[in-house]
Amino acid sequence: MKNPLKQIVRAQKEGRAIGIYSCCSANEYVIKAALKKGKEDDSCVLIESTANQSDQYGGYTGMKPADFKAFVEKLADEIGFNKAKLFLGGDHLGPLTFTDKPEAEAMKEAAELIRCYVAAGFTKIHIDTSMRVADDDQNARLSDETIARRGAELAVVAEETFKKYQEEHPDAVEPVYIIGSEVPIPGGQQGGAAADHVEVTKPDDFRATLATFEKAFKDHGLDHAWDNVIGIVVQPGVEEKDAGCTEYDRSKAVDLMAAIKAYDNVVFEGHSTDYQTKIKLREMVEDGVGILKVGPALTYAMREALFALSFAEDELYDEDERSHFRKVLDDAMLANPKNWKKHYVGTEKEIALKRKYSFSDRSRYYMPVESVVKAREVLLKHFENGVPLNLLSQFMPIQYTKVREGVIENKPEELIIDRVCNCIDEYLYATHQKELF
Repeated sequence: MKNPLKQIVRAQKEGRAIGIYSCCSANEYVIKAALKKGKEDDSCVLIESTANQSDQYGGYTGMKPADFKAFVEKLADEIGFNKAKLFLGGDHLGPLTFTDKPEAEAMKEAAELIRCYVAAGFTKIHIDTSMRVADDDQNARLSDETIARRGAELAVVAEETFKKYQEEHPDAVEPVYIIGSEVPIPGGQQGGAAADHVEVTKPDDFRATLATFEKAFKDHGLDHAWDNVIGIVVQPGVEEKDAGCTEYDRSKAVDLMAAIKAYDNVVFEGHSTDYQTKIKLREMVEDGVGILKVGPALTYAMREALFALSFAEDELYDEDERSHFRKVLDDAMLANPKNWKKHYVGTEKEIALKRKYSFSDRSRYYMPVESVVKAREVLLKHFENGVPLNLLSQFMPIQYTKVREGVIENKPEELIIDRVCNCIDEYLYATHQKELF
């Protein structure tokens, strides 16, 4: 069966400013929010797991791709979301987490990673082979030919795996592919690299990448798979900063956006679209970015809600009764700094502020830590009967209004999920994705 996500390409090529946002998160609150909004709007939902979140070894979430799929589908059943409108994707699938190995070993691991995703029934596969592995020249840029060859080798694995999957699932939807790499690297800039100097992908580079991949696919007998390549990752000139973002400027991207119109089979996929205004997001979709990836902005909204509850808790409870959620989270980050240390630079005070409030939201990696989970449970328990309205108005004014109007219930988990929904609303305004199917 043809993949319904190909409708994105059709809509764009018909001149309709329709796209889809991709929820790139393994956080339960975030996924529930995406599914809740999908149900309310009778819209489709695209949820993606990255190579470091979920792989053949479990990734940092402890979930293999099949586990991640079961996790998301369980939440869909709980919310009552129509799973026929649920799409699962794998992001940055390639040697990303195996770059310390030489090519032969790294690509063997990457092949198994791809196999696990396709065998689990994921239907949107981003093949990313843009990173250098151990035996590559570390001082030279990888050639387009090397990147495309490695990508084609992984596409062969994906196609072979799908054929086997289809034998047991005759009605299975064929996977669609995204090619190309993200600028900046997955997870955001490192070492304080300035997001002010984001460069828009040059049209010639985009065309060269697409042509090189097409040749590599066809050299590997992947003509049919090439027909299922629906998107290419480019840098339209966006990136989050610690305290803001580089906004989309369509005047700087005009040549790049004009270039996509010459191709009938692909759209642009934009990464790091977090924290763009709904107006800028809408402009991106209008200009040819059919897929908007968002991750940190969603978990940032979730973290904001938890902090809001924590501040309200400080007003209600004595010191020895509080969850101390904010401190427990920071202590967990300090105890294991590997997920934020390369990203945050500055004085001790500046880095402390970034651990809590940076838009790159490295705190998301620490939400599953046992001490953080326990503190969160205590925090939510304190508000199981609702947040006093005066404190709710102070710390979560939008949710306060919705509670007063009967739109949502005054329950801590609903308040958290609704805060994430505020962010998702920006993307739904931009994509009009309920018109896709």
